[in-house]
Amino acid sequence: MNRFGIDDIAQQIVGGFILSAPFVVTEEVWLLAASMSNLQSAITVIMVGAIGYGTLYQAEDRDADSERGISGVPFRFLSLLVISYASVAILAFVLDAPATFAATPQATFKAIGIGAVFSVIGAATADSLF
Repeated sequence: MNRFGIDDIAQQIVGGFILSAPFVVTEEVWLLAASMSNLQSAITVIMVGAIGYGTLYQAEDRDADSERGISGVPFRFLSLLVISYASVAILAFVLDAPATFAATPQATFKAIGIGAVFSVIGAATADSLF
C-alpha cells in the first residue's frame, strides 16, 4: 500500500499550482464566474470532488477504505481538495486577479471554483504519477 505522506502533499501542491495558474489570469474565467448561477457554482464543487476521487481511487490502484482518514474520508482525498482550492485562491490573491478583473467576492469564489476543476486534475495526477 502506498502510504500518504509529506511527499504526496508536495506533489499535490506542485500539480495543483501548475495546472491552475493559466486559469487564474484569464479574463474569460472571471467573466464566466461573474455570470454563473449558484447552482452552476455548486456543480463545480461536485465536479472537483468527483474528478479528484476518480483520479485517486478509480484510475489508480488505491483502496480508499484502507487509508487513514477522518469519518471515513481519506486524508489523501481531503488534502487534495484543500490544495486544489487553496492553490487557486493563493494565486488569485497574490496576482491580484479579483481587483484586476473587478470581481465581487461572490464572483471571486466562483472563479476559484472554476480554477479548482483544473487544479484538482493537476494535483491528483501528480500524486498518482510520482
